[in-house]
Amino acid sequence: MSAGGDISDIRGLLAEKMAGEITLSQNPGETLKKWRRNFGITQTELSNHLRISPSVISDYESGRRRSPGILIVSKIIDALLTIDEFRGSTTARAYSAMLSDGGSFGRICCICEYSEPISLSKFVDRIDACVVCGDVDVNIYGYTIIDSLKAILELLPDQFHKIYGRSTARALIFTGVSTGRSPMVAVRVSHLKPGAVILQGIDSSEVDGVARRIAELERIPLLATTISAEDLVTILNHR
Repeated sequence: MSAGGDISDIRGLLAEKMAGEITLSQNPGETLKKWRRNFGITQTELSNHLRISPSVISDYESGRRRSPGILIVSKIIDALLTIDEFRGSTTARAYSAMLSDGGSFGRICCICEYSEPISLSKFVDRIDACVVCGDVDVNIYGYTIIDSLKAILELLPDQFHKIYGRSTARALIFTGVSTGRSPMVAVRVSHLKPGAVILQGIDSSEVDGVARRIAELERIPLLATTISAEDLVTILNHR
């Protein structure tokens, strides 16, 4: 299949993924905002493409305006994907890499999807994690456990996007962390942003200042836990 065909296919998959996540979300406006940010598109750019006032987009995202119906959601999704195409399909290609197979990928991380969203606050209580910064009063749709060292040494740049599974609204758990800077730098340069990042193997007071600052800039809840990687996996496997 040609590269153009691949991008055409991934556009359809992305549209379905985005529509499902937005319409099923308990906070559609916030989820819409998350996707707009994933694409690196401003409210003004989106509103200009749709030929509406930026305040309309702002009202939808903040919840000041009634949640958009499926027709409005479809138009917004199409606009985001079209703008991405004008930019060389950067985000679409990122998802294409996420969905493609990688030989060593399975040895680096494991991905779990939830059939129903769960509260991040309850999730972190189970693994005895402490908040470094951010709000844990959000829902997640799954988690990904990543071997931090192996990811740095073995994970190819175009494979990093695969860790998001079916939804970016998930907890990324980096194991074997020493300071937390490298995982957060990887998150910072990625076009896709997780619902939360959890650093395993480090106390919250020991998290690198740059890692904390990145989390604050990206508005991503950042947490840390000293529970062992083995115990963490055992706990999560007995959900």
